[in-house]
Amino acid sequence: MITINPYIYFDGNCQEAFTFYESVFRKEISHISKYKDVPKPERNIFQESGEKIMHVSLALSKETMLNGSDHSLAYEEMVKNKTFSIIIHTESKEEVDRLFGELSQNGQIKVPVGLTFWGAYYGQCIDKFGISWKITLASEN
Repeated sequence: MITINPYIYFDGNCQEAFTFYESVFRKEISHISKYKDVPKPERNIFQESGEKIMHVSLALSKETMLNGSDHSLAYEEMVKNKTFSIIIHTESKEEVDRLFGELSQNGQIKVPVGLTFWGAYYGQCIDKFGISWKITLASEN
């Protein structure tokens, strides 16, 4: 079985973002490490330092892990290219509505939640951290 797990880069606010994602997804961070925790000889290879997050994982399900890091260069590439969205498949309209409402708060709604021409209950937003989300309940046809 193949699993795909998103890795999101931030420019210094990774911990704030993942605290927000903990509350949205109602899950707890399973791992977090900071650049200051890297042993000193290896620390020189990292451009980030101190309290910034080197790696964080938030298990959303048995198969799905949301990961992140504060990494200025990777963040700049991600923002410049903006070539991705994270799609969430839910089990109910209520879950679509809740996730969309919480993720879009203080962000930007791109496509309001509703029934689409392809038969899905769907919405798209960009959260307050600049991450693009697509939330959907597939049609039951």
